[in-house]
Amino acid sequence: MQQEKPDVCFCSLALGKRYRSHAFLLAQDIEKHSPGIYLIVLTDKPQEFKKYPNVLAFKHEQQSIGCYHDKRFVIAKAISLFNTCIFVDADIRILEKLQPDMKWLPGITARSCTSIVKHNHAYINSVNDAYKANRTRDLTILSKLAQKLDLDLEDTNIQFVMEMLFVVTRQDGREIEFLKHWETIALYCELNGFYGAEGYAIGLAAAKAGLPVRWDAMDGIVYFKDWVERQKIKKGQANPDTTLIYFQQHEAIEYRQNSISQKLARKLNKFIGYYYRSLCLRLATLNNFNFYYDRIL
Repeated sequence: MQQEKPDVCFCSLALGKRYRSHAFLLAQDIEKHSPGIYLIVLTDKPQEFKKYPNVLAFKHEQQSIGCYHDKRFVIAKAISLFNTCIFVDADIRILEKLQPDMKWLPGITARSCTSIVKHNHAYINSVNDAYKANRTRDLTILSKLAQKLDLDLEDTNIQFVMEMLFVVTRQDGREIEFLKHWETIALYCELNGFYGAEGYAIGLAAAKAGLPVRWDAMDGIVYFKDWVERQKIKKGQANPDTTLIYFQQHEAIEYRQNSISQKLARKLNKFIGYYYRSLCLRLATLNNFNFYYDRIL
């Protein structure tokens, strides 16, 4: 009897050598623990993933200024191929088998989320006074954006979604509307200089599209994320010896030595890329001038 094809996949974004290196380890983890489950990767060099049979790699060049909002393109590709996609940051490690009995309800399932109202309070108060002015400005941008979207930021049903691990499952085309709204939100935030707003964008876009956001502990996904694990160790909830090898592999990639020429090339590419994508952003937003430029900061 032919085995039923899984209707779920992992997916990630891997742009640049550092994140491709992380994604190689992620691909090996998934093949080891959950053979038959694909990893969808959007990357600048898909040919480097040819040796991983469980990876479907697609060519992608960075679109958003801060790169963070490019995660929406990953979701778009993965959800076009599978009913459910599990987005993970490229530097996450999967430590055990994906439990086959996990059932994903339509919409978004988040490993970590909270109401935007609650998150805004933490967003302001988690930094010292030197950074509070910038964060206050970020929330002013979100407030004006919410007004344009006819959303109430005081609505406790609108969620901030921690984007390192979340799941999207098809729901009668609402997932497509969600991605369209995410694009609108991403362009507005980046136009105003708020580049790292993807957690907000996910929640606001879901609310606008009528796509439910649910919290789930996701006990069936056992993973390693460096800063999450450090918090667990600090609280006495984890044994540092157990995940030492993962810390070592992570740091070997993060702190890899580059030559002076490589560093200069990277800085030049970053400089050119920033201004090129800024120009593309300006051109793209001209198509809806009243939305993006009316009462802009």
